[in-house]
Amino acid sequence: MTAFSASTSVSSKMGNILDGKVAIVTGASRGIGRGIALAYADEGATVAVVSRGQEGVDKVVAEIEARGGKAIGIVCNVADREAIIRTVARTAELHGRIDILVNNAQGCGSAESPAGSTVLRPLEELPEAEWDYNFVTGATGSLRFMQAAFPYLKASGAGRVINFGSMWGQLGYEGAAAYNATKEAIRGLSRTAAREWGRHGITVNVINPVIYTDLMANYEKAAPEAVQAMIEQIPLRRVGDPLQDAGRVAVFIAGPDAQYLTGMTFQVDGGFYMAP
Repeated sequence: MTAFSASTSVSSKMGNILDGKVAIVTGASRGIGRGIALAYADEGATVAVVSRGQEGVDKVVAEIEARGGKAIGIVCNVADREAIIRTVARTAELHGRIDILVNNAQGCGSAESPAGSTVLRPLEELPEAEWDYNFVTGATGSLRFMQAAFPYLKASGAGRVINFGSMWGQLGYEGAAAYNATKEAIRGLSRTAAREWGRHGITVNVINPVIYTDLMANYEKAAPEAVQAMIEQIPLRRVGDPLQDAGRVAVFIAGPDAQYLTGMTFQVDGGFYMAP
């Protein structure tokens, strides 16, 4: 048994924490985004499942509906400003409101050569094309979604924005300058938005995850010793589950019990990163 063994059981029992809410979740065709989309739908929210590929979007929408939830699928490239504006407008048109925005999507590589995970290379060899693509899909994409959704989040009276940082950014992981920089930029953006938008009842928080996704599975296959060494540094001795760990924390942040929490970074990492 691998040390990745988190609880992967899923429940079709619907809750009511997010009844009546409408959520946009980007990067929702797999991994953490999928886990959050499923968790939100289980708690009664209508979820806009947003990702670049139609097949992945359709699959998650079908999963949600099979569990008794409500979802729509929208194909969107988060590097495209107009596509972001259309995604937000379409969600509001269909459901009349937007209460929750989860900016989970992040591109790696470059626009000409997108990569499924961070491309590691020395800082002195980092092409500007990779720097630009990480930022336009990460920090800039998050900003554009936030700006487009702001009128609806304000009208909600209890809007919630959840952005995604990274443990790598906090630690300055070697070889990942573009990814690290955009993730830390997202945290700075989130703190500013928390201060500016708090007067409208909008909370803005960040999740820094250590979660088992397809990318983590690939790392495990390629370098099992390195991954095992990482796990041994996690006090809980496992990597988190996208639904049971990341999804449930995202439900809490979006729900009424977190109404007085804003500008925070939630370390969903089993204790891996303990900042002083």
